[in-house]
Amino acid sequence: MIALGAALYRRTPNAKELEAFGLTAEDVEAPPVEIWPENQQAFEIFASLRTQWRVSFAGVTGLDYGVLYRRLDRLGLSAERCDELEDQIRVLEDAAMQEINRK
Repeated sequence: MIALGAALYRRTPNAKELEAFGLTAEDVEAPPVEIWPENQQAFEIFASLRTQWRVSFAGVTGLDYGVLYRRLDRLGLSAERCDELEDQIRVLEDAAMQEINRK
């Protein structure tokens, strides 16, 4: 889950940056990240919230959980399943924030 959250927001160097170090895009290409079936729904929800980040001068601080909770409510899932998804989404969120805020 951590690799999946980070991969969604991983920044790849542009051509000028690659050229400065004598690299090609293939040299810095990250390995593909597989989405396991048990993580698919959490990933889809997380990816759908990609425009719902809370941002401060320090960078991204987290997702707008009001939007997440509304999304979960609309799915009509059990409370237990919503809790599981929220836990999975928090892992994705943390990994994504680390990648987004990386200097």
